Amino acid sequence: MRIRLRPTSPKDIPSIYETEQMEENRVYILPWEKERHQLSLTDPDIRHLIVEEADTSRVVGYVILAGLTNPHGSIELLRITISEKGKGYGRQVLREIKRRAFHEWGANRLWLDVKEENKRALQLYLSEGFIMEGKLRECLKTNDRYESLIVLSLLAREYDGQAGSETSKSL
Repeated sequence: MRIRLRPTSPKDIPSIYETEQMEENRVYILPWEKERHQLSLTDPDIRHLIVEEADTSRVVGYVILAGLTNPHGSIELLRITISEKGKGYGRQVLREIKRRAFHEWGANRLWLDVKEENKRALQLYLSEGFIMEGKLRECLKTNDRYESLIVLSLLAREYDGQAGSETSKSL
């Protein structure tokens, strides 16, 4: 099933909040209050996007990016949250975000952090060409334990190199 990204509207906030509160999502993100999602919709530095199935327009997740006005061309992928796992939506979203970041928004660097325990997401980012930059050791306190974040990034020249090798593979 193919996906489509569209700007988030205020009417989407309840389903976003519901998706964040799902146990399989909540353990890997830092959920926002509904008000913070609402405020981000008008922030020129942030892109808040809904992930829909292209054929049915059924909402299957959302994406938040920050740094769109960053003068250094460094965009942060704050969050990809998908409500239905194992269908390839996350990979499709990540590929579309990379394309937009480098070809539409003129980024030099797309970066993110991911909880060290989120092995599924970490493997996805690595398989999509992101380079591990380091670890922020025990920087988050969740209930009674500390968690570490892995910082990853992809540069425009690396992305363009990937795109070129994908083209040559298909010839």
